[in-house]
Order: sequence, then structure tokens, then C-alpha cells
Amino acid sequence: MRKKIKVAIAGIGNCASALIQGIEYYNSNGGENTPNTDFKIKESAYHSSADNAVNSSSSTENHIGLTSYNIGGYEPRDIEFVAAFDVADTKVGKDLSEAIFASPNNAIKIVDVPHFDVKVQKGDVLDGVGKHFSEKVNISDNQTIDIAKVLRDTNADVLVNYLPVGSRTATRNYAEKCLESGVAFINAIPVFIASDTNWQNRFIEKNIPCAGDDVMSQLGATVVHKTLAKLWVDRGVIIDETYQLNVGGDMDFYNMLDEDRLEDKRVSKTSAVKAMVPYDIPMRIGPSDYVSFLKNDKVCYIYMKGRFFGKVPLELDLKLRVPDAYNSSGVMIDALRASKIALDRNISGPLESISAYCFKHPPVQMPYSQAKSNFIDFVNGKRDR
Repeated sequence: MRKKIKVAIAGIGNCASALIQGIEYYNSNGGENTPNTDFKIKESAYHSSADNAVNSSSSTENHIGLTSYNIGGYEPRDIEFVAAFDVADTKVGKDLSEAIFASPNNAIKIVDVPHFDVKVQKGDVLDGVGKHFSEKVNISDNQTIDIAKVLRDTNADVLVNYLPVGSRTATRNYAEKCLESGVAFINAIPVFIASDTNWQNRFIEKNIPCAGDDVMSQLGATVVHKTLAKLWVDRGVIIDETYQLNVGGDMDFYNMLDEDRLEDKRVSKTSAVKAMVPYDIPMRIGPSDYVSFLKNDKVCYIYMKGRFFGKVPLELDLKLRVPDAYNSSGVMIDALRASKIALDRNISGPLESISAYCFKHPPVQMPYSQAKSNFIDFVNGKRDR
């Protein structure tokens, strides 16, 4: 009998849809035939797409998009969804397999998802629905449930917070429920929990791990921008100014039309890039606008201006377009498995290596290469957190 990672999700939006569909995709493509012979992640798994299976004899074609099929003994098939929370009337009361495709979600469908027998239940609304969000979503009339009780009753290991950006009070509420029920907390949005000293101490006191904050896409604007900034610095190029502009057509971008919900997002994205540059420069980074016809696609524009040998100027203009929700899921599947490893090892408090590898605003910022190395060391038992 394989050990399971029992997952609860708060916020059944596009990111939840992509994560659930993606796990089902990998389960349907070679999972059962993958020999469970290597319980450690190998450096080589990150150096070549041919190594993604980590010594698996099944086709690596089926594992494209995973940094490793097996992380610390856990594979995609070991992730089991046991609870789901939302407030939209299009989702509350439905089976999770149906809710992930309900309006206003618009993430592309990549696989048929079986019935989970997990009903989406109504969580506390609090500040989870902003002005613009409320134009597209009606609040369910169902009774609000006791979140902590559901987490205990379902024996959840981890809760993933996928609430809309700007849901500060609602996010803290879910963090409180995790502390109350003994469930690990993964914070995918820019509300500072894992990177906040007070919250860190509370999770340590309760002997519960937490990771976050603000998930960093597998190949998204922030990881590309911070990697480019570090490259310029390492190669002796002075950065004079830079910006990152982002537009998209899903509810995340529509919600962020509320300017008062954007502050933490800008701080999170900016701090990730700023940490790579050892001097102050003019910098503007953050969500820019909502473009409805882009649907779940996100378009990023990165500009960098600087000087290299002989103070000769140079400029870089880059455009990146990705289906946004799946970009998040390629990282979250690793964060989930590594968080379960932390639970297995009785590790509590902020998970520094996981957070630096998977999130924009971790407790400790570091270059991606170092974060990756620390993450591998943690999985292999060479680091405590």
C-alpha cells in the first residue's frame, strides 16, 4: 500500500483546475507502470529532459513537464484530494471533478477527470471576493462549514491556499484553521505567512510546516526575470533600469483590477528580482491589465537596460506567453510532495528550501540555481528545511 498525500484546496479556480487535471494526466500516462526503485531525487533529473523519469523504465515522453516523477518516494498518483472550499454558487455543492470546469474558470482542458466523491464546501467569504470579482461571481447561499473540522475529519495532510489575490483576512483565516487542525499550509498567493516571523513562530509552536508565499511559475515572468538579473550581475553587466509588465484574461487578472488588492503582489514580484541585484535601480514590476480574449493565457514583457564593457549600452526586450494556471501547477506538485516529506520527518515552521524553490516571496530569497540545489538537498535528507 503506497503512502498518500491527502490534500485540501481553498479556492477552486484555474490553478486548482490545472493542478488536478495535471495530476490525473500523469496518473493516466505511465504511473502504474513506473517502477518505484529510486526514492531520492537526483541532480541529473534537472539537467536533461531525458532524465525526468529518474531511472524509470517507462517513457519519459509521459513525464514531460515534471522536474522529477519521483520525489522522495512520492509520485503524482500519491496525491489524493480530500477536501475543497470555495464560495461561488457555480462550484459549492458540486463534486470537485465538476467544479474545476465551472464558470468563471477558463483553464484549458487536457484530460477527463473521474468523479472524486469530494464535494466543494462553502468556506468563509471574508475579503475573498473583491469589487471586480463580485461582478463575475455570485456567493453561494449554502451554509458556511467548519473548516478545521473538515480538515480533521478528512485527515488532510496539507492545505493549499489558492484564494484570489488580495484575500488577506481570508488567507489568515485558513492559516489559523491549519494551526487548529494540525495541517501543513502551502500559501500560493501574495499574503505573507511563511515569510512572516510571527506566523513562522506559530507554526513552529504547533509543530506544523508551512511553505510560501506566492507561487513562482515553472517558467514564468518572475523566475525568468530574476534569472536574467542574476546573469547580468554575474557577467559584470550593470543594470540601469528594468520593468516587467503582465497582462492576462482570467479571473486572477480581473480581480487585480482592484488596485487595493495589488500591493502585496507588487511587493512579492519586485522583491524576487531586487534580491538578485546588489544595488538600487529604477524598477517597476507587477500585473498591468486585464485583456478578456487572452482567457487563461498570460503575456509578460520584460525590459532591461544596462552597460557592459567600456560602459557600452545594451537593451533586452523579452516577451513570454504561457497558459498561466499550468505554469503554477508544475511547481505546486513539487511543493506538495516536499511538504509531505517535511511532515514525515516531523519538521515544523517555514520550509526555507521549498519556499525559495517554489515561491516568489520566501523566508529567504536566493538565486534559482541555489534554491534548486537546496531543494534537492532537502529531499535527499541533507538539509533540515
